Amino acid sequence: MQESAQFFKALADDKRLRIIHLLGGGEQCACFLQKEMDLTQSGLSYHMKLLTIAGIVKARPDGRWIHYSLAEDFISNANQKIKQVLES
Repeated sequence: MQESAQFFKALADDKRLRIIHLLGGGEQCACFLQKEMDLTQSGLSYHMKLLTIAGIVKARPDGRWIHYSLAEDFISNANQKIKQVLES
């Protein structure tokens, strides 16, 4: 249950949902997300850390920047977590 709670907590924020929406179009550089979201570097890092820990987003370092994308199994993982909550 703890893992499901962490997953849904990561989704329960309008900024993080917007980040997921932006990543729905494919991998994006942190610099792009920071500009689009009008966030400071530390603000973006906070949101990305929560999304990464929850398994929603994956990070790929590239030089001084990090590139983010949705985890391949994001949708199936969400479905599985919903089923777990309903069955418990």
